[in-house]
Amino acid sequence: LPSSPTQVPQPLLPSPPTTVAAQQLDELLADLGHMQSKPATAGLGAGEPAEPKPSLDNMLGSLTRDLQELGITATPAGACAACRKPIAGKVLTALGKTWHPEHFACACCGQELGGRPFFERGGRAYCEEDYHQAFSPRCAYCAGPIREKVLTALDQTWHPEHFFCAHCGKVFGDDGFHERSGKPYCRQDFLAMFAPKCQGCEHPVTDNYLSALQGVWHPECFVCAECLSSFTSGSFFEMEGRPYCELHFHQRQGSICHGCGRPVTGRCVTAAGRKYHPEHFICAYCLGQLQKGTFREHGDKMYCRTCHDKLFL
Repeated sequence: LPSSPTQVPQPLLPSPPTTVAAQQLDELLADLGHMQSKPATAGLGAGEPAEPKPSLDNMLGSLTRDLQELGITATPAGACAACRKPIAGKVLTALGKTWHPEHFACACCGQELGGRPFFERGGRAYCEEDYHQAFSPRCAYCAGPIREKVLTALDQTWHPEHFFCAHCGKVFGDDGFHERSGKPYCRQDFLAMFAPKCQGCEHPVTDNYLSALQGVWHPECFVCAECLSSFTSGSFFEMEGRPYCELHFHQRQGSICHGCGRPVTGRCVTAAGRKYHPEHFICAYCLGQLQKGTFREHGDKMYCRTCHDKLFL
């Protein structure tokens, strides 16, 4: 039986703290960045060399010194786990570490994760797509990554909706499945395709059976092919691969006594195309036993010579 579907790991969420001071510092940094990106040649005459623009680091350094002179100390929020530099603005906490938001990215494709869900593997963060492609179990049917419930059967993993009968395509219910050559089958198809067939009805044999005539039979199907009676004595006669009771076997063989209607199994007398037990080959009038060559036939009956002459001459 397959295992019950289980859940795959769920994505995590980073936790960026939000404070008023951090928002104000973010706005300040954005303004500084905007100032740094302005063209440095504005207002210069032709041929005048442009003055080198101050770097953002220099401006932050000057800002820190000015704040310290005013008695205000700016304490970094920690070092970024990616670039190892202090974090002065927004800080993102994930995997037990702190990050610049723009530096917290997928270890595979480099896409910024920001406040999006992510997966952790070996201390590294991955976006959902890359994590499933790299680490999720693969479905034995479609070969795609299994993103939600995973079902385990036949030493393989499957999407629950992809574990179905290899013949009819029906998803398995409470009856489970049967396996053949590494493929799963429902009970009905497994029996129809692989179970031995009864020689009588040609339906699958699943429980009690008889073995006879180089095949298997349902007990209720092993009967005389002529009269359909069961073999209570335990013995039967075979003809052309079919079982017969003694009477109908001899009828088909033409070995029924014309006198008593019973099978002739020992000594036999053949006369006028018919067979007789020796003791039943008698005169129809005097009932005396006839000898071959000393009888007369009249109207399908046998007579001794004396009775025949007396009756019909």
